[in-house]
Amino acid sequence: MAAGEKPYRVYKGGRTKGRVPLQTRPERGSGADGRRPGEPGRKRPRRRWSWRRRIAILVVGLILLVVAWSVASYFSFRGGVSSANQRLDSATRAALSHNGSFLLSHPTTILLLGTDHSALAARAGDRHSDSIMLVRTDPGRHRIAFLSIPRDLQVAIPGNGNNKINAAMQIGGPPLAIRTIEAFTGLKIDHIVVVDFGSFKSLVDKLGGVTVDNPRPIWSDRFDCPYATQQRCLAWQGWRFPKGRIHLNGELALIYSRVRVNRLYAGESDVTRAERQQAVLQAISSKLASLGTFVKLPFIGGTLMQPLTTDLSAGQLMQLGWVKFRSSTGSTLHCRLGGDAASYGGAAVITPSEQNGAVIQMILGNTASQPPLPGSGPYGPGCVVGSQKFR
Repeated sequence: MAAGEKPYRVYKGGRTKGRVPLQTRPERGSGADGRRPGEPGRKRPRRRWSWRRRIAILVVGLILLVVAWSVASYFSFRGGVSSANQRLDSATRAALSHNGSFLLSHPTTILLLGTDHSALAARAGDRHSDSIMLVRTDPGRHRIAFLSIPRDLQVAIPGNGNNKINAAMQIGGPPLAIRTIEAFTGLKIDHIVVVDFGSFKSLVDKLGGVTVDNPRPIWSDRFDCPYATQQRCLAWQGWRFPKGRIHLNGELALIYSRVRVNRLYAGESDVTRAERQQAVLQAISSKLASLGTFVKLPFIGGTLMQPLTTDLSAGQLMQLGWVKFRSSTGSTLHCRLGGDAASYGGAAVITPSEQNGAVIQMILGNTASQPPLPGSGPYGPGCVVGSQKFR
């Protein structure tokens, strides 16, 4: 810069004619991306996804996975239910009341008949119902009730005189069992489920076993020996189950349901055996509604219903599961019918008690639940609430 020359230009009056000289941008290259010829390209940094976007994509993916899994589970389950529906004959369907097919809004009575076929050739055609239970749902009260009926209860079988109630199944199959139980209890039966205890152990194994609360220790007599040789079976002392919560696989669940004699408690009866079967069936229903079963359902849904024969559709079974889920522990009733027991020719027979009518009113919700009367014995009729046990 020459001496005395100022580094800036002075404009008189603040304005001059013409454009104010500004600093110009450097000349851009002739390339499509603005580079000069021969200049290496520069990569723009990739924009990283924000954590909110990542979470949103993850949530959408999980929702789509759950929906797809639910659809696959339903179709697999529906296929098994369809096979169970086909096993039910038309005569049994005709005997049912079908009082409303929507279980979420109508009180519904479901008959559960448990059959346990013997491996003996002489009893291959034996179709006695070893377990008889009524399940009464009352969605208006968010309540569900289980009513056990002793198989040795003496009742009038329509067209066949007086006999044990389980003989109705042997004489006329499920249709006669339905008419007999309706005539004795006064309850119309809307649906039926026949459970084959001889094959339900595969169901329990597919569910990963079940857990039941055993009220007292059990030491059974010797039946269904687990050993291959007769010598070991003769030395074997019977099945044992401790008191408290016990986990059972399919074989042990079947054994637990079959125990009739408990050497540690002589006061146990066939009613006690029915209570054990009821506990196993409830444990199975709870396991069916669990998250673990849902995960496996697309692979096992078709085989879960193999031990069952029923008129209930897949949708109705799902409704039943929801009613059971909505029923709190304090609104679940466990009831039983009964009477006075006697032995005739070595066979036990139970004469019905007048208290059975009061139990039916408890089931219907017309009266408060009451336990068996003091001194009524092991076959005393009554109801207990929630986790309470019969004395």
